[in-house]
Amino acid sequence: MKPTKFYLITDTHYFKNSLGAYGEEYERFMDFEQKCFAETQSINEAVIDWLKKADEADTVLIAGDLSFNGEKESHIAFTKLLGELKDSGKKIYVVTAGHDFNDKPFAFTDGGRITPEGTKFTELYDFYKDFGYDDAIEFNKEHLSYVAQLADGVRLLVICNDIDGKKHITYDDEFLGWIEAQAKQAQADGQMMIAMEHYPVLPGQPVLALIGDAWQAESKKLIETLADNGVHLIFTGHMHNQSINVTETEKGNKFYDVCTGCTIGCPAFMRLVTIQDENTVKIESIPVPEFEWDKKGMDSAGYLKMQFERMIRTLIDSMANDPVRFMRKLHIKESPVTIKAVAFVGRKISKMTVGKLAWLLCTKADKEIRNNNFVDLAIDIARNVFVGNQPFVEGTPEGNTLLRLFRRISKFKKTIKDSQGNELDLYETLKHTVGNYGIDDYNATLKLN
Repeated sequence: MKPTKFYLITDTHYFKNSLGAYGEEYERFMDFEQKCFAETQSINEAVIDWLKKADEADTVLIAGDLSFNGEKESHIAFTKLLGELKDSGKKIYVVTAGHDFNDKPFAFTDGGRITPEGTKFTELYDFYKDFGYDDAIEFNKEHLSYVAQLADGVRLLVICNDIDGKKHITYDDEFLGWIEAQAKQAQADGQMMIAMEHYPVLPGQPVLALIGDAWQAESKKLIETLADNGVHLIFTGHMHNQSINVTETEKGNKFYDVCTGCTIGCPAFMRLVTIQDENTVKIESIPVPEFEWDKKGMDSAGYLKMQFERMIRTLIDSMANDPVRFMRKLHIKESPVTIKAVAFVGRKISKMTVGKLAWLLCTKADKEIRNNNFVDLAIDIARNVFVGNQPFVEGTPEGNTLLRLFRRISKFKKTIKDSQGNELDLYETLKHTVGNYGIDDYNATLKLN
């Protein structure tokens, strides 16, 4: 087979700005948002313009959450934009996801929250039939899933687990059987097959395994169905994080999950993927291009980082200053006692240094960071979970301090269970959450076998 290249983007969350994204209630909503909202039209226009001119590949994959929250006008405008990209000579393959269909999407004006016209799941085929569905070798309309001939010798399996009436589903035996049949047919036809789904199949970072919505339900079944039938690589999105992870099935087959940051929030990256041969795939990361907006003198990356840190800092600050808002955001049951407790903890955390926290846990912080504010360190940790290539490894002041803290914590609780019931070593989970000891999350060459 000849080398094959394609670009990949995900979580475009296109919102037609004229629907309304301004006002006091909009600003309160954005206090807790990682991704941009009003800016998404401008960002996506910049991305599509860049892809039109990009000449290293003539194919673009988009891994779901195409619209902000299922607004019909957003789909109309976004598919027009994709049509322009297709007219420039690019082939486009999409998968839809939960943010693409909604009976009651929302927008904001000075009068508060409003409800624009939504989109039904059954309408998505007509919107996106020109971007994968109508070119499919095999098509499963119930799941809006399909197989496409990506290039000579390479097939793409696109699978969707947000379907009509259900979101984030566990794949049943019938659909897993359909997936297995496509993988076996590719093998019989002498084709390499890769996959794309919106939800990560492996948790992007270890701590994300604790969140049920952060990865594919009952992922082990899907991994075995794919990897044990010759499909060793999947491209995902959803969590807006940069990560590359690998596992191995009981039969000894490797399986890689390449998750890519969203286009409209920190970290904002695209991928250029080169399939060099059936065993070798090169992954490169490309920053989302500069976009037109009042970015307060910052470049695009700095502006998106500012929004991410606004989300984390607002959440932490609200513990002390607005505990009810904090509890409602995290779905914590309110009572006079818990409200006072949250406010007390919030006030203490806001003033705490890294050294003080270490002292409370009967250990010590490296002198280089002893007097640093703990909230600032917590924000860095949270952002790095999404940015990837987490820098706080053993040998750094932050890494050394955090590992001592984690050892103390793990003396009280050695194991925890992830959202799918798997037992995890608490210390190792925390260690690999703050520091990347594995594959580079941005640029890597993957050996599939």
